[in-house]
Amino acid sequence: MAYDEDLAHQIREHLEGEENVTERAMFGGLAFLLGGNMTVSASRRGGMMVRVGPDAAADALGRPHTEQIIMRGRPMIGWIYVEAEGVRTSRQVGAWVRRAAKFTRTLPAKA
Repeated sequence: MAYDEDLAHQIREHLEGEENVTERAMFGGLAFLLGGNMTVSASRRGGMMVRVGPDAAADALGRPHTEQIIMRGRPMIGWIYVEAEGVRTSRQVGAWVRRAAKFTRTLPAKA
């Protein structure tokens, strides 16, 4: 299953004005990077992968329609998956994008 093009468009719109935004096909979805750091991704599962950082992960996982991302049997600390039900509106998408961008801006840019 390909990623949700409408969701990717909404993410793109919410990242307008951010510096050094790039897009890259990753994990079967479309990832959005800030300064070379992956921030969010329109997932092939229909929702979003969101980078919230280790300190904010527990709070984010307490929100509706979220789960810990597990890759190759190991949790990706600081990353959550938001199911499609949790990103149905532009407002919901924007809230997650802002959260992810806020954390990602604290990371050093990659070359």
